[in-house]
Amino acid sequence: MTSNAPQNMKAYRQRLRQALDNTFLRQTLDTFADAYRESRARAFEGIDLESLVNDIAHRKASALPRLKELFEQFKHQAEAAGAVVHSAATAQEANELIAAIAREHGVRKIIKSKSMTAEETFLNSHLEQEGFHVTETDLGEWIIQLRGEGPSHMVLPAIHLSRHQVAELFEKVTGEKHNPDDIEKMVKVARRTLRRAYLEADMGISGANFAVAETGTLGLVTNEGNARLVTTLPRVHVALVGYDKLMPDLETALTILKALPRNATGQIISTYVTWITGATECAASPTGRKILHIIFLDNGRLHLAKDPVFSQALQCVRCGACANVCPIYRLVGGHNYGHVYIGAIGLILTAFYHGVPNARALVMNCLNCQACKAVCPAGIDLPYLIKNTVRHVLQAENRRPVKKRLLSLVLKDRKLFHFLLRRASLVQKPLAGEGPFIRHLPLFFDKTHGFRSLPVIAATPLRDRWAAVRPHVANPALRVTLFGGCLIDFVYPEQAQAILPLLADHQVSVDYPQAQTCCGLPALMAAEPETARHLALQNLKAVDLDHTDWILTLCASCGSHMKENYPKLLGDDPTLADQIRRFTAKVIDFSSFVKEVLKVSDDEFMATGVKTAYHAPCHLCRGLKVVDAPREVLKTANMNYVPTRDEDVCCGFGGSYSLEFPEISAELLKRKLDNVAASGADMLVTDCPGCVLQLRGGADKQGRSFEVCHIAEAVARAYQGAKKALVEKSS
Repeated sequence: MTSNAPQNMKAYRQRLRQALDNTFLRQTLDTFADAYRESRARAFEGIDLESLVNDIAHRKASALPRLKELFEQFKHQAEAAGAVVHSAATAQEANELIAAIAREHGVRKIIKSKSMTAEETFLNSHLEQEGFHVTETDLGEWIIQLRGEGPSHMVLPAIHLSRHQVAELFEKVTGEKHNPDDIEKMVKVARRTLRRAYLEADMGISGANFAVAETGTLGLVTNEGNARLVTTLPRVHVALVGYDKLMPDLETALTILKALPRNATGQIISTYVTWITGATECAASPTGRKILHIIFLDNGRLHLAKDPVFSQALQCVRCGACANVCPIYRLVGGHNYGHVYIGAIGLILTAFYHGVPNARALVMNCLNCQACKAVCPAGIDLPYLIKNTVRHVLQAENRRPVKKRLLSLVLKDRKLFHFLLRRASLVQKPLAGEGPFIRHLPLFFDKTHGFRSLPVIAATPLRDRWAAVRPHVANPALRVTLFGGCLIDFVYPEQAQAILPLLADHQVSVDYPQAQTCCGLPALMAAEPETARHLALQNLKAVDLDHTDWILTLCASCGSHMKENYPKLLGDDPTLADQIRRFTAKVIDFSSFVKEVLKVSDDEFMATGVKTAYHAPCHLCRGLKVVDAPREVLKTANMNYVPTRDEDVCCGFGGSYSLEFPEISAELLKRKLDNVAASGADMLVTDCPGCVLQLRGGADKQGRSFEVCHIAEAVARAYQGAKKALVEKSS
């Protein structure tokens, strides 16, 4: 197998369009994603998952600076038990070493258990070119080996294939007709074929999930008995292990084992957990002992372990969950969402293990929805690393696209940025109709961007209205700084205005600092961290922390970015540490503020009976980890909340993502709107103006019958309705 990664965006988008036309693939991955979510939740019942994740992250992170030391300790213990331990600097060196071991021991036939490290080095291709006969023994791996493909998932390598495709493949292999509906019979055919390979093999090759330094022990976690047969039946066993699998002790391995099967397949424990220490008895060996070689692969790992940002990627335990929950993977599959390593971790590792050219297109395909981060058992901030990988790729190729330079130039100059936005409201007039949408796409958009209606920019932004609309509270119980963000300020100022009467009636004074600017998330998404840092400093200076109790934002993306990324962007300046801590501690979203701070009650709101669906913004439910508050606010506000399928799955906006990958964005949007329509809802609410832009624009374009609005508008409407009714009643 050789590189099949797209080398440019044009080729990549063509592949994505083809994948979107694969109905079977999408149905299969949909079914798997739904089943996985339920089984994983059951598997972790009764477990303090946050503590477990923190424990694994700490253990893995603390081992990374000690990899060479742990290697020497492992080597000493394993060789004392009869193994031979090697180190390979590169993939080619590892492959040549394995071939040399095979030749030394007169090996002709080799069996393998599933190993992503062997996939990384393209080991099978090398051994076959050297004249060896290699058979994969994991059922999924054997199937894709016969097809000449790489895995489409790290745990489920053949998930992309239908039973009909497998039946056709088996017919070619066996010369017999196979019924695609008789799965059991096809499995028996595979077992019968593979059984001969086990008995005839001279060498078995495996990977390892754990390499325990204190005892020189390898640990393998599998669901089929093949790995145990591969490591026991042949007289020669070679284990190819990444340096990142080294850990100090068995306790660390067992801690990871608590999460690995649960997170990978929703099992409490895998069917087979095998521990191997040294050369065991083996009747097939001339010496009566197993010939055991353990090869540790560097291939960039030791350098990566020293990197202050990217070292975190080596905490990965290879559970594959980042693909399981990824909305993009769910649409296009692993062969279009990775090179060798699949999913979010693959977008990162490809650049370091297989070179920048193989990563340049793939790494751009990230929504920053944070689903991968939320499910990672090792606590890896995958979206953050992906954006840093984009920067790594651009720097390696000495590229900085013009649009990124312009973005940086404009965003850094707040006055210029706001001036251009004000001018845009005038320029758009020929494109706008009488309503809130642009009715004709600007010429620089192609037809693939016509899947939603775009909003007009407000004639008067919130900052220019503030003096007139600002509530005056004589004796405030609370002081709030309102952080608008670009969309609230310049596109949807009515969303912020709607909540001002509610705040004033609860004795909340509101300030809107004119010096505030873009939160900086678009810059970070564009791999412009210096610009993002510059904007973070501007906003930090704009807020008077001594005279505000809360920094209230109606934009989940702004809130999440400020709370999560400001400490990373500004953390290298110790003089800002206290200011950053105070700033981030005060950031709060609308729903949490209404529920937990104002503590509103249902008698303050009018019951409308409107069936209301809810979309959970990615940066609210995963970034800010606010899950229950919005739904509880809807119920308190006497709205008829109706659950919908996949409420917390991304709507496909992702800021500039919807411009770079309109086909993916459009499909995610359609799915979201279809789910809302299926619920019979009259209104769809959400906590993020970016999601409003995507969902409202899509609903308009598709002629959907339900209204889309910000939850703040819906709550304010119910509040004002109750006030009006009270006035009418009293008069």
